[in-house]
Amino acid sequence: MAFDEDLAERVRESLPADVVERVTERKMFGGLAFMLDGNMLVGIVGDELMARLGPDAADAALKRPHVRIMDFTSRPSKGMVFVGPGALEGEELTGWVAGALDFVANLPPKKKKGGASKGRSTARS
Repeated sequence: MAFDEDLAERVRESLPADVVERVTERKMFGGLAFMLDGNMLVGIVGDELMARLGPDAADAALKRPHVRIMDFTSRPSKGMVFVGPGALEGEELTGWVAGALDFVANLPPKKKKGGASKGRSTARS
């Protein structure tokens, strides 16, 4: 499954400058995942945004239009949601990325498994 390249670029642009150096990109789930310190932050599957908001924020988000539980493997993933294109325009996308950052920034960094990182940096030169 291909992912929306335009949405990926808009996600990159929505990342605050103070975290860009800590974000890497990795192709997974047939889409593109953005990782903060090795932890899943947001991803793009097709034309939808996958956002890791944490259990409480995800439950609240499910009451909003264009949002559904993330069930990529046919099992709900606690604390994660899919956000459809109708809720990803302009500042809405920035809000979803910020919500994911609020949760993921508090997680401990993942330890790198031997060798170089598999993902590419999101940092702009």
